[in-house]
Amino acid sequence: MNTTLSNMKVILGLAILIAFSSCGKSDSEYDAAGTFEATEITVSSEAMGRITNFDLVEGQELTENQVVGSIDSIQLYLKKQQLNASSKALNSRKPDTRKQLAAIDQQIETAKTERKRIQNLVTANAVNQKQLDDVNAQIAVLEKQQTALKSSLELTNSSLSGEEEALQLQIDQLEDQLKKCRIVSPIAGTVLTKYAEAGELASPGKALFKVADTKNIILRAYISSDQLTQLKIGQKVQVFSDSGEKDSKQYEGTISCIASKAEFTPKTIQTRDERANLVYAVKIAVKNDGLLKIGMYGNVKLTPNP
Repeated sequence: MNTTLSNMKVILGLAILIAFSSCGKSDSEYDAAGTFEATEITVSSEAMGRITNFDLVEGQELTENQVVGSIDSIQLYLKKQQLNASSKALNSRKPDTRKQLAAIDQQIETAKTERKRIQNLVTANAVNQKQLDDVNAQIAVLEKQQTALKSSLELTNSSLSGEEEALQLQIDQLEDQLKKCRIVSPIAGTVLTKYAEAGELASPGKALFKVADTKNIILRAYISSDQLTQLKIGQKVQVFSDSGEKDSKQYEGTISCIASKAEFTPKTIQTRDERANLVYAVKIAVKNDGLLKIGMYGNVKLTPNP
């Protein structure tokens, strides 16, 4: 009887030992755990006005720079048209320097021809020197008039060009404001939340929708200090989605960021060593096949299976 009881105690002890060994193996199967997150961007209005169009639904896939809506811009458009008309009128007031100088250029050319004729006559003693001097004086006056007229025309053109440049700057400002009336997705991603509807009044800074890059997802995991020496930026690790089943799907991850300061273990995260009060946050980039969701739990194995 005592022998039988002794054998039963041995068997029970072995069973408990095996159970504890199995639990220990399960706990240490992964080196770290965390949750999946994505780069989220809240897109806000850059213009003031009524939202005229906003065809957007939550869960919709967007491409980078895709226009998803617009804000009323009729007043800005009319102002731009007015400035374009003013610029056109201003440009028509610019004097044509070449045409304005053509008459006096012709007078100078005629006078020079006359001077050449008189020089020949003076050489032949057919006319006196005074006639040649008079022609030279006439040419000098015409050339001064030419210089003065050219300077005046250049000043006028310069002044009008300055006004035209100022108008163009105002037109460029309106172009920028009109561009901001378009509601655009800054990244390719999935619409998470829609905050406004067509017909509502938008104002600068008002949130319109939130979009996230779900193609490139991030697992934020936590490691203890003794694991820190095993990691480096760019290192490949194994990531496992925690679906509540034993056959979790495996992904390849790349360490993109390692925290430089330790923090207290988040309550929702279980580290490999539960005695570790201080842990380091690690970001692991993972290509999403569509099965990974924001907020889903994931596990990390730093070294590949043997």
